[in-house]
Amino acid sequence: MAEEILRKVDVDWLLCLYGSMLTDKQREIAALYFEEDYSLAEIAQQENVSRQSVHDTLHRVEKQLRMLEEKLGLRRRLNGVEEALRQALDALPKANETIPARDCLEKALRLLNDEEETNGL
Repeated sequence: MAEEILRKVDVDWLLCLYGSMLTDKQREIAALYFEEDYSLAEIAQQENVSRQSVHDTLHRVEKQLRMLEEKLGLRRRLNGVEEALRQALDALPKANETIPARDCLEKALRLLNDEEETNGL
């Protein structure tokens, strides 16, 4: 059960990054399943399609999102930027002369986190 939740969160992250590259129908079905936690049956009823069709669409969407991440690596890059900012902050001494540098790094990290929250990441 926990593995399924982690998989859904992982795919939802990818959906936020690459969802615009899906068709409208794929994006809608994926959003209902991964973001709104609808069941396959609920989506099938709402979209007026079979449960199997919803299952197949979700399988294709997940495969496509993982392929996009493998090729483009946006999530990997964002995680790398965030980690580099955290390491830079940790590496700065606590002395007063580093306050402007620390402020800049903290601002960059806040901007990155704000962007992630704004886009549902």
